[in-house]
Amino acid sequence: MGKEKKECEPRHTCETCGETDKCSEKEKQAHEEERLKERLSLIRHRILVMSGKGGVGKSTVAVNLAAALAQQGFQVGVLDADIHGPNIPRMLGVDLHEVFSTGNGLRPVEALPNLKVISMALISRDSDAPIVWRGPIKHNVIKQFLTDVEWGPLDFLIVDLPPGTGDEPLSVAHLISQVDGSVIVTTPQDVALLDSRKAVGFSRLLNIHPLGIVENMSGMVCPHCGKEIDLFKVGGGEKAARELGVPFLGRIPLDPEMVILCDAGKPLVWNLPESAAAKAFQKVAEGLIDRMEGKTTRIAQNAKGGSRT
Repeated sequence: MGKEKKECEPRHTCETCGETDKCSEKEKQAHEEERLKERLSLIRHRILVMSGKGGVGKSTVAVNLAAALAQQGFQVGVLDADIHGPNIPRMLGVDLHEVFSTGNGLRPVEALPNLKVISMALISRDSDAPIVWRGPIKHNVIKQFLTDVEWGPLDFLIVDLPPGTGDEPLSVAHLISQVDGSVIVTTPQDVALLDSRKAVGFSRLLNIHPLGIVENMSGMVCPHCGKEIDLFKVGGGEKAARELGVPFLGRIPLDPEMVILCDAGKPLVWNLPESAAAKAFQKVAEGLIDRMEGKTTRIAQNAKGGSRT
């Protein structure tokens, strides 16, 4: 008789387990589901950042929102679920870092104090090579980001979704059984607002609570005369939120420095915290903290200078 199979070590991946050749596909699937459940149990709040269309600054909002939460002492993870256009590592200045594999899975890159990130850009070393994958492969990659990444205990997991309502949002919604809600990013133009309405409808269709709408690129203060310029109009996001019956989280004004800092891998909220745009991001973050944790938690965090035990 052959040797009996030893009991699986829950913390090990099937790829690093010496008993994997003795397991059936059904047993491997059950093991992965148990690992996914264990990883997610350590994450207190899961927030999806999405948009109905591209070009509205969704990733910029996701990065600065995550940085603002980390700035207040919360443990934050950023999952870059945009498989085809993974820009989050570049915006956080860690695009040249590597993801290391351990016996327990993949170790995310620490981009800032209290902030970790995982992305295809940290795994695919050729930044010029296009990723030409169909839905099932993308689903498996996102599943690996949730199951095999050693996030550890997190207060917030911010998932930056690609624009639209396709494979990746569906995969994340399917894999993360309990999502706290979605943040929908739009700009004030009518064409962007039409698509943001679809994003709200998509969230509701999947029983994901829309936490609210963020109106990005909402006005700009002229650096020469100080006059406010409405380049893309103002107020459309707030009007859409009111008509759809969802909270309006705030307006983020255009700031030329944000473009420069993004390209340099430096989140605006950390590097120009007194700017109007940074304060707007901080206000959005505080609104989410109030909804997730309650005002008393945020006040206590600020009183302790942003440290969290």
